[in-house]
Amino acid sequence: MKTFQGIIVDVIDRRQFKGELTVENGKVLRVEEKDHDSEQYILPGLVDAHVHIESSMTVPSVFARMAVARGTVAVVSDPHEIANVMGVEGINYMIEDAKKAPLKVCFGVPSCVPATPFESAGAVLDPEAVDRLLARDDLHYLSEMMNFPGVINGFPDVLAKLESAKKYGKLIDGHAPGLMGADLEKYVGAGISTDHECFTYEEALEKIRLGMKVLIREGSSARNFEALYRLIDEYPESVMLCTDDSHPDTLIYEGHIDKLVRRGQEKGLDIYNLLRAAVLNPVEHYGLNVGLLREGDPADFIIVDDLEAFNVLNTWIDGECVYENGKVLFQAAESPAKNVFNRNKITAEDVKLAVQPGEENKVNRKIRVIVAEDGELVTGQEAAIPKVENGSLVSDPDRDILKMVVLSRYGDDPAQVGFIKNIGLKKGAIASSIAHDSHNIIAVGATDGDIVAAVNRLVENKGGIVVGSEEKLLDLPLEVAGLMSTRDGKEVAAKYQLLNAEAQELGTSLKSPFMTLSFMSLLVIPELKLGDKGLFDVTKFEFVDLFVKE
Repeated sequence: MKTFQGIIVDVIDRRQFKGELTVENGKVLRVEEKDHDSEQYILPGLVDAHVHIESSMTVPSVFARMAVARGTVAVVSDPHEIANVMGVEGINYMIEDAKKAPLKVCFGVPSCVPATPFESAGAVLDPEAVDRLLARDDLHYLSEMMNFPGVINGFPDVLAKLESAKKYGKLIDGHAPGLMGADLEKYVGAGISTDHECFTYEEALEKIRLGMKVLIREGSSARNFEALYRLIDEYPESVMLCTDDSHPDTLIYEGHIDKLVRRGQEKGLDIYNLLRAAVLNPVEHYGLNVGLLREGDPADFIIVDDLEAFNVLNTWIDGECVYENGKVLFQAAESPAKNVFNRNKITAEDVKLAVQPGEENKVNRKIRVIVAEDGELVTGQEAAIPKVENGSLVSDPDRDILKMVVLSRYGDDPAQVGFIKNIGLKKGAIASSIAHDSHNIIAVGATDGDIVAAVNRLVENKGGIVVGSEEKLLDLPLEVAGLMSTRDGKEVAAKYQLLNAEAQELGTSLKSPFMTLSFMSLLVIPELKLGDKGLFDVTKFEFVDLFVKE
């Protein structure tokens, strides 16, 4: 039996009182009002309502060490990234590895593997496979339904997955960036209960009014808190907090859900509404086995110095202290490295865009250029005259129009080449095998030689991240599915920061260049993207030619 004294924060009844918490056998035995001199605060642990653990670049047992140090006791996790690479084997890997750590992880069934039929992926989860997965007790909901056109237009395979979720009484998460009006009504009417892709207040408001729960996301690249935070006070029952995609340096140096509790208070938000979004709503919505400091609950709680600074002193899960005085009190168990990576090296000829004989007029024709936005998953597009050298289209760092290459990691298919603006490299290249959602190889560079060198280093490592020039390359190998490392989170974060710094030395001004790059092949987020089968206009949902029609 253990007792704790402090100012107890009751997130359900919206009050604070001096009291004593008694814990026995992993459960809350008593919560009593009691006078004492302790000024620390005791409150339920935090919950991330939607996260891809793979984006931390660490396996679940390592991610858990970073999360509990920030007061997180549970996460709702979609193993979509590894499922696109390794299918059911990847999902099982995540579940088994998560069991090695005390963090409570609620896994869902990826709904869109592959995300579209327009790219190469490592696996296919068809309606029958999804049905089998939803029947399992260790998978708790249908993860984000990214194929919103399929929902709206009634694609049979999409509807079958939704019906399976309903059959097993499991929730359906959404993913519908920018969707509004009649199409949104159809999407919500299909039984989809959440969305974490809102990037305007108006969009989020419409989704709330139609009955959806809006998850306010603040990750490493997509950062929507500033645009949406008012909803926490205006619609406290309809909002949750999530990170979606956070890299290891963000988790360690900026924080997790705790940083949003602090930021919300800086904005003048009500502390109880904030804690409702960070704790109560996700627990209730997903039916999580996470305690809320009620008698009989699992003893999942945190102790902080004060609510405003929100420095986490202790984290407790099921009555066991997992973090105290700056130290995580459990070790990450040894995890095996598993991967699917079947690509051979390339040459400069593979990324060359030559103007063929008889097509010299193309030199003066405009090409479609992807326009990246710092901190956003969405892109724009514009038309520009390409730079041509020796009869081939090449990067133009002076105008910040750089060549981008995407090629399959699952075989030696031809490389696809496009152009992108706002990456900002003046020299060198960046490349990664983290490329949502199929996680093929993606690279951007100032010269063809730099691009080829970076891609070939990735091939040598069978995945990871690379930055540099032909003469000097830095890398971060990710031995699990080309997405995650089994090494300690601080080690991965330090190496990742080193690579980010090198990218900025090469000219990029992006806050998180590798995270931004990883979404440039995501064919379900508007507007123009490049996949391993070609340039794709997401608004039209079709492949388009590099050259603009005259």
